[in-house]
Amino acid sequence: MAKRTVRKPLQRKKSKKNSTFSKVKPFLIATFFLGLLFGTAYHYRNGLAYYLSFKSNKSAKAAEKQRLSDVRNYTLLSKYKENPVGIDISEYQGTILWDSVRMVENDFPVKFVFVRATVGMDRPDRKFARNWAESKRRAFLRGAYHYYRPDENSTQQAELFIKNVVLQKGDFPPVLDIEQLPKKQTLKQLKVGLNNWLQLVEEQYGVKPIIYTGERFYKDFLKEDFPEYTFWIANYNFFVENLKPDWRFWQFTEKGSASGISGPVDVNVFNGSDADLKAMTLGNGAFRE
Repeated sequence: MAKRTVRKPLQRKKSKKNSTFSKVKPFLIATFFLGLLFGTAYHYRNGLAYYLSFKSNKSAKAAEKQRLSDVRNYTLLSKYKENPVGIDISEYQGTILWDSVRMVENDFPVKFVFVRATVGMDRPDRKFARNWAESKRRAFLRGAYHYYRPDENSTQQAELFIKNVVLQKGDFPPVLDIEQLPKKQTLKQLKVGLNNWLQLVEEQYGVKPIIYTGERFYKDFLKEDFPEYTFWIANYNFFVENLKPDWRFWQFTEKGSASGISGPVDVNVFNGSDADLKAMTLGNGAFRE
């Protein structure tokens, strides 16, 4: 059998244009990322300066005692320096040195405090009594919140909160903290339970509670069904820098620092002025003490 001649496939010559682009491409990519890096650094320049202790008004001694601020936290607090700033606390903050609680990230005064009061249907927060009394003594605007467990009886959860929380003039309305979906109930049953808690608590205190939740939970499960309530939204996304109109309070970090508290603490910005914040408190006698 005759041998078959095998022809080699023709190879296309690379054009000078493609060759030049291949050489330039890495340079363009590097330039793009350097530009992005410097642009980000410029945007967060105040936070970076604080973080690296370059600010002239920060002494070395203060920097040693105070945990360095997260860059985003300082940037946001600087952006909203005209808005009231507050913290929310629970037993997880341990024993708080209340006489030292004054500032968040060293520069921003604490105007309000939310204190966890109760958990599910079985117990109060272990530090509630002390934190509740001390926040009042320090003359902070204060509020109490209940951590809601979706698969537990909503009436018993409301009764536990009512038993442990006595609101006074100048306090915020009660707060319902809902963060999780149920494992043993349907979504419809969850909403029935939330409505029941809210109504029972409103009947007791004569004011509509505030609802705390994460932004995704709010959008997916609560926004359409609870339009008449005030919302306190948690969103820690690094790239989110603007308060939204329907966020009355914005919890933007769980890793903030505050004087008098040894570990990380949740930090919140109020969507309004000092006068607006005070107007939210109970001051017209329309609730039962």
